[in-house]
Amino acid sequence: LPRASLLLPGLEAALANFSAGAAGGVAQPVRTVVPVARHGGFLGVMPAYSAAEDALTTKLVTFYEHKKDSSVPSHQATVFLFDPRNGTLKALLDGSVITAKRTAAVSAIATKLLMPPFAEVLCILGAGVQAYSHYDIFMELFSFKEVRIWNRTKENAEKLANSVDGPVRVYSSAQEAVSGADVIITVTMATTPILFGEWVKPGAHINAVGASRPDWRELDDELMKNSILFVESREAALTESGDVILSGAEIFAELGEVLQGTKPALPEKTTVFKSLGMAVEDTVAAKFVYDSWSARN
Repeated sequence: LPRASLLLPGLEAALANFSAGAAGGVAQPVRTVVPVARHGGFLGVMPAYSAAEDALTTKLVTFYEHKKDSSVPSHQATVFLFDPRNGTLKALLDGSVITAKRTAAVSAIATKLLMPPFAEVLCILGAGVQAYSHYDIFMELFSFKEVRIWNRTKENAEKLANSVDGPVRVYSSAQEAVSGADVIITVTMATTPILFGEWVKPGAHINAVGASRPDWRELDDELMKNSILFVESREAALTESGDVILSGAEIFAELGEVLQGTKPALPEKTTVFKSLGMAVEDTVAAKFVYDSWSARN
């Protein structure tokens, strides 16, 4: 599979096209989520069409919160790629890899726009699939002098630290890991806050990637209300994000508006990018993977 950084131009264009409304040629509803109440899981359905890519996809993603069997990933996904000319199914792709790479790439786009100018310390809260994909692209694109990792289960943080090259250190408390960090990434399955405003250095940038349900949180009210808040889609954030809905924080801009130049980035302020993922990001990534594969075969 291609490096996540190769997805950046296509994803930047897709975010801008989405925020341009009808003129941008992106058609995607807010994801449909079906609860699997008996087993504590959810099925998400995410269709999209992008006129710029002339690509049509649907992603099916399952996510389960408190699973006894930790050998199974919390998120599993499949992407269906259709021929937009006649509706034929062209390919089935492993959506889990695509989700990990496109999510990390979008966080990197937000970070490029919003992080403080001399960012040296990166902090990652969480040590699952998304922690690995974020670490990879952030170390490729940025020059952090120090990377701090915290995870609820310390051995998973140590596993991550031992599997990568670079200036990585594991912390036993989230507060210590966060203290003085310039860029913070939250990639947890937390349902109540694990990151608190009083810990965060003024001017830091936070990518909040977990808590994708209206009643789940990763960030506390103080952080949400005292930061400038950026999202992919206002409509999705107000439907899906517990951090946004329950804090009552005001959304300042969509990333696409910043990329279009209609809203400023404000890197000198404390900023939060609340990532929920959009179907069109899967469309762009799936088309890129399929085109790369086709070119080789």
